[in-house]
Amino acid sequence: MIIGRPVRFALLMVVSLGILTSGGCSKAEPEGILSYWPKAERERVVAKPPEPPRWPLTGLDAPDAEALRQRIISVKIENSPAARPKTNLQPADVVYESVAEGGVTRFNALYHSQIPEDAGPVRSARLSDLHIVPQYGALFVFSGASTSVNAEIRQAGLENLSEDAGVSYPYYRSSQRAAPHNLFVVFGKMREEAERRGMPTTRDNKGLVFDLGGSADTTPSVTSIDIPFSTANRVRWTYDARSGAYLRENNGKVHTDRATGKQISARNVVVLWARHEAATRDKFGSVTYRIILRGSGRCSVFRNGQRYDGTWEAAADAPPTFKAEDGTQIKLTPGNTWFQVVQTTVNITMK
Repeated sequence: MIIGRPVRFALLMVVSLGILTSGGCSKAEPEGILSYWPKAERERVVAKPPEPPRWPLTGLDAPDAEALRQRIISVKIENSPAARPKTNLQPADVVYESVAEGGVTRFNALYHSQIPEDAGPVRSARLSDLHIVPQYGALFVFSGASTSVNAEIRQAGLENLSEDAGVSYPYYRSSQRAAPHNLFVVFGKMREEAERRGMPTTRDNKGLVFDLGGSADTTPSVTSIDIPFSTANRVRWTYDARSGAYLRENNGKVHTDRATGKQISARNVVVLWARHEAATRDKFGSVTYRIILRGSGRCSVFRNGQRYDGTWEAAADAPPTFKAEDGTQIKLTPGNTWFQVVQTTVNITMK
């Protein structure tokens, strides 16, 4: 039989394929699975990204590390009815409120992350400032003090930028208010004055402790807090779930900031029960208290509509920290904080 050329070519290809296939199968098959990945000698370590700079008194993002070293400025601000509304109290990172003479309260406002043009009305110092100012390493701004308080301020070595210390350049009196409720401080001039007097304007500032991870959303359990500082001064904070802040009322009236016209608010409200010792009496017979803000005491921390009870602890040179009854740390939510300093016998009410 004669086979045509196309058929002979096809047979040749089949035979060739068979030879190649049988040749490939003649080799022994490898056992197991071959891996071409290199053998791992140790677990790969990924460097943790650096923490962003955060303001020590708010826990919020700061522009750079150098900004954190600016010196905190402590300003004593009045809260009598004639002093309301205050100017630029809202920008303070931290505010301490405590009883002065006659049951009226007074503020120590600490400015760092936000420095407004001015603030006031500025009034006289009290003995509680002997604890607050050094705990934050602040420059101290006030106007006037009793002879005994001034003597203790000098003895404590506080960096004093008051009118009593002969400082006048950073202050002005407003024609829109009657004296003595019309003295205001200009922050830019105050820093100039501090430099001129050889006071350090930068330092490593110690801060509060914040929950930077963010807690899970929860239904608010406390929507209002009533704090009776005295018969002359009652404060209410009402939680606003939309903004996550507490809104302030003073003696039943909305407490506003004159600079913005808005209601004063705080992300954290911390009630500190502290020992009040009668120190002196003024010419009207009202008691001046020595309020002890070193050591420890009872506290209630309000944040995100929740209440956390525990104890506060504070050293001579550092702000307070807070612990729950089980020993765990109570952290603040990032933002501004108001410390409400009351006598150990005061009862607050909540809804």
